[in-house]
Amino acid sequence: MDDAQRAAYFINETVSQNTLWILTDEHGCVMLNTEDEDCVPVWPNQEFAKAWATDEWQACQPEAISLNKWFSRWTHGLADDELAIVVFPSQEEQGLVFYPDELEHELKQKQQAIKKR
Repeated sequence: MDDAQRAAYFINETVSQNTLWILTDEHGCVMLNTEDEDCVPVWPNQEFAKAWATDEWQACQPEAISLNKWFSRWTHGLADDELAIVVFPSQEEQGLVFYPDELEHELKQKQQAIKKR
């Protein structure tokens, strides 16, 4: 899958499971850096997050975050810390970058679309 396909898959899976996943270690959550942004990577399920925890990340553990908790705490916290989110990065650390409010908007739009069915 390319970056856009992984992002769409992430949105669908995250909303259907009502959960997203990060990787954490003793220092907190894993961070990635792009040329322009410091980013928190997120995955649609535990298996993808765990599969990513190799090499320098092998000590990291997947951690689930409910969408309610993400919306109530993480979106504002990441925005306040001027951090972005890289959605479902590939093993090559490639993925679409979202600002916290953009990702929340995408997730809430998908929730609304599902409710209308």
